[in-house]
Amino acid sequence: MSRGDVARIVPLAGGTYNTVLRVVLHDGRDWVLKVPPRRDTPGLRYERDLLRSEAAFCAAARSAGDARVPEVVRADLVPGPAGGPWLLTTTRPGTPWSDLAGDLSAPEHSRMREELGRVVARLHTATGPGFGYPSGALGPLAPTWREAFTAMTDAVLDDAVRYGVRLPQPPERLRKRLAAVAGVLDDVERPAAVHFDLWNGNLLLHGAPGERTIGGVVDGERMFWGDPVADFVSLALLGDVETDLYFLRGYAAAGGVARFDASVRTRLAMYRCYLYLIMLVETVPRAAPPEQRAWVHEHVTPCLLAALDALDATP
Repeated sequence: MSRGDVARIVPLAGGTYNTVLRVVLHDGRDWVLKVPPRRDTPGLRYERDLLRSEAAFCAAARSAGDARVPEVVRADLVPGPAGGPWLLTTTRPGTPWSDLAGDLSAPEHSRMREELGRVVARLHTATGPGFGYPSGALGPLAPTWREAFTAMTDAVLDDAVRYGVRLPQPPERLRKRLAAVAGVLDDVERPAAVHFDLWNGNLLLHGAPGERTIGGVVDGERMFWGDPVADFVSLALLGDVETDLYFLRGYAAAGGVARFDASVRTRLAMYRCYLYLIMLVETVPRAAPPEQRAWVHEHVTPCLLAALDALDATP
C-alpha cells in the first residue's frame, strides 16, 4: 500500500489510549490504524506495548472460529528509526451498542445478550501458552494464574503510589486483602483469552432495528491470558453479571461454564477490585478533567469497597 492508494483518513472517537484512524482505500478496502502515544507519555505499567496484546487477541479469537473480531492486516510492533509501533486491522460492521442502547426493544435486547453470551463463550475457548499479558509489559507469561494475577494487581497498586492516587484504603492494605484470598486463583488451570474490556462501547451491532446481530467485538488491546470469569466484570460494568440471565443462557448454550460457586464468586470479586483500581488510578496519568475524576470516584469507589467486602465474606 502506498500513500496514493489511500482515499481518505478519518479520526475515530472513543479510544482512550491509542490514536485510532480509519483508513479507506480507493479500491474499497476499509481498515483501522492504531498508533500508541509516545513511550514517555504517563501511563499505567500494564499499558506498555498494548498493541502486542491486541494483535494476540485478534489472532486467538479468530483461531477460535470467531470472525467478528478484526483481522490483523499488517503491524510493526517494535519502535525503530522508521517509526512504529502501529497496528493495521480490518474493520467490523456496526454501531457501538452503547450508542444504540435506547433504541433496542426489550425482546431485542434480551436476544442480543443471549447472542453475546454465545460469542464470549467461543472467545474463551482460545488458550494461551501461559498466564498474563502477552505484551510482556509485566514480564514473561507466568506458569500459574496466581503468579500472573498477583503481578497484575501489584503493578496497578504500585502505579497508585507512583502517581499519588487517592484510594479508599492505603495500597498496602489493599495488597494484603487481595493476598489473603489469593489461594482461590489456583483453581484456574487453563489460560483462556480474556478481553477484559467488553463494555457496550466495544461491541458493534449490525443490521436493521429488530434484526440486529453482533457485527464486531473490537478493541482487544487490554486482553490477557487468564481466568475467563474475569470477563464477567466488564460485561456487567459496575453491576452483577449473575442478574444477566440471557447472557448466561447463551454462554452456557455455547459451552461456557458459569457456575457461581464460592470459588467463582471470590475470584470475580478479585477481578472487580482489579478493574476498579485501574479505573481509579488511570485518571491521574491521563490528566482526566475534574468532573470525570469526580464521577469515577463517586461511582467506582463504592463498587471497589463492595468487592473488597465480598472478599472478606469468603468462607
